[in-house]
Amino acid sequence: MLGVALVLAGAAALLHVYIFWMESFAWMRPATRRVFGIASEADARATRDMAYNQGFYNLFLAVITGVGIGFAASGSEAVGAALIFAGAGSMVAAAIVLITSGPAYRSAAIKQATLPLLAVVFLAFALI
Repeated sequence: MLGVALVLAGAAALLHVYIFWMESFAWMRPATRRVFGIASEADARATRDMAYNQGFYNLFLAVITGVGIGFAASGSEAVGAALIFAGAGSMVAAAIVLITSGPAYRSAAIKQATLPLLAVVFLAFALI
C-alpha cells in the first residue's frame, strides 16, 4: 500500500510541477489561457504577476512531496510520511479553497485534488 501511495504522491507532484510551469512561464500562451479560462491577452497580462507567484506555491508543494517520497522510499517512512502529508495535504487544502471560490472552479479543483487526496488516503492506510 505504501508503494501505491508513493506513486500517487509522485503523480500529484508532477501535476503540480506542470501547473507551476503553466502559471509561471506559459501564462501568456493561448493554450494556457484556455486552460485557466483567461478570456484575453490583456486579462492574462493583468494577472501574470499573480500567476507567476502562485505557480511557485505549486512548485514548493511538489518539492515537499517529492522529498517526502525520497525519504519514504529510502526507509525513513516517518519523515517521508510527514512530508508527503504536508505537501499532498496542502494540495488538497488548496483545492478545497479553490472549489469554495465558485462553481466555475469545481472541475479544476477536482483535478487538482484527486491525486493528492488518494495519496494521503493510501498513505494513511499504509501506516496503520
